[in-house]
Amino acid sequence: MTGQETIVSGMTGRYASALFALAQDQTALSKVADDLKAFDSLIDQSADLQRLVRSPVFTAEAQIKVLGEILNRAGISGLAANFIKLVASKRRLFAIRDMIKGYCALTDHANGVTRADVTVAQPLNDQHLADIKSALQNVTGGKSVDVAVKVDPSIIGGLIVKVGSRMVDGSLKTKLTAIRTRMKEVG
Repeated sequence: MTGQETIVSGMTGRYASALFALAQDQTALSKVADDLKAFDSLIDQSADLQRLVRSPVFTAEAQIKVLGEILNRAGISGLAANFIKLVASKRRLFAIRDMIKGYCALTDHANGVTRADVTVAQPLNDQHLADIKSALQNVTGGKSVDVAVKVDPSIIGGLIVKVGSRMVDGSLKTKLTAIRTRMKEVG
């Protein structure tokens, strides 16, 4: 098993790996990643595009035609645009978001970058963010860490950190829930 196969697998992994190899050959890893992330963001922002991507009702030709317009307007071209159209022509557009995640995971791995999702109750200042990045770099063996911060006041305080498949929930909400559960067991 190769390193790529352990990062991505299945049909979406095969597509992501093929695109990664092609982008690597053309020294376009980051350009393709940026274009794919831009397309993924467009999907997030448009219910119509979500329907186009998910619905089996649209023919491949219709999807490719509409995607061509969308990609042109968004300034997405080259390898990423061709890849998205290829996926549509193969009737696999429903899985494009997983393919994008797989490609980004391969790119991160090649660049020695680890991604972390951090949920906090209040926005972080620059010093706290730097401290979290530093702590996560120590935990990941010195790898570069890209931190995505989400603010969720419902956690009350503390933070929730997810790195890869590992998650540490240090939120006040979770601690209070645990205390409440223990108190019910006792009483």
